[in-house]
Amino acid sequence: MSAATVELEAAAFRRLLAHLNQRSDVQNIDLMITAGFCRNCLADWYREAAAERAIDLSKDAAREYVYGMPFADWKRLHQKDATPEQLAAFERAQKEHQ
Repeated sequence: MSAATVELEAAAFRRLLAHLNQRSDVQNIDLMITAGFCRNCLADWYREAAAERAIDLSKDAAREYVYGMPFADWKRLHQKDATPEQLAAFERAQKEHQ
């Protein structure tokens, strides 16, 4: 993979994070229902990429990077309780994404 490709992918990832941070109204459960991944997944993938490179990165640090703030703060400010409809849609989506 060329250095230019890595730079482009990194720029696209940063833009995705910025977009998600601007769209705090979009709940993780909605992302999971629609796309099969959410902000927590991105944080897990980021942490896994660090581990593959022998970089120690905690779950909390990875989430803070993705959310742009400590996860507990983001949850308090933006996360709503899932509705029964969202939970049912999530269950259906889980079966489809497996």
